[in-house]
Amino acid sequence: MIEEGASSESERTVAFLLSLRARGVRDLALLRAMERVPREHFAPSRFADLARQDVSVPLPCGQTMTAPHTVAALVGALEMKPDCRVLEVGSGSGYVAALLAAMGGKVVSLERYRTLALAAHERLTGGGFAQLVELRHADGFQPDRTLGRFERILVNGVMQTVPEALLARLETGGRLVGALRVEGVGRLVVVTRSEDGFDHALGGVVRIPPLAPGLSQAL
Repeated sequence: MIEEGASSESERTVAFLLSLRARGVRDLALLRAMERVPREHFAPSRFADLARQDVSVPLPCGQTMTAPHTVAALVGALEMKPDCRVLEVGSGSGYVAALLAAMGGKVVSLERYRTLALAAHERLTGGGFAQLVELRHADGFQPDRTLGRFERILVNGVMQTVPEALLARLETGGRLVGALRVEGVGRLVVVTRSEDGFDHALGGVVRIPPLAPGLSQAL
């Protein structure tokens, strides 16, 4: 006999996934990852009831947990492949890093806010992702050169321009996905690197907060 709580949770998960499909999310690997990774585990406890809804959720330091359909647009544009090295700029709650790991990525995640980095690390550890994600308190716009290059780079925020230091971390044949401010709004941007240089392609409008450079020790 299925317990009422388990049945209710399963129904919420199905409704959550169906809402994403209704918004045009068709990437099966991503949908499976969103099914496996409980968003409520990464949301602040007082907002856990909103975790399975397609809305953004407040985080400390004035940051937000991006709405799932926007996460899906960004991650889908990455065109993830198993075992690829992924650099994430802006760890936030740690939820997106967990999704990338669940999709088979080898993830390095950088977060400028110390308090968010500590909380995200704790949640990733509690969710069983500690061995799959290397999370650092660091300036994502100036990634350490010793990290090497990455096949995929995900920037979880709006940029004025794509930093040269970040482009330098992109492997030839790789993809960088984020958002650029264009005429006052955030537009999805996909940067691909070939032997001839970089190609920038703009997509639709995305609702995602801006990212700032530098480190913050704020608690």
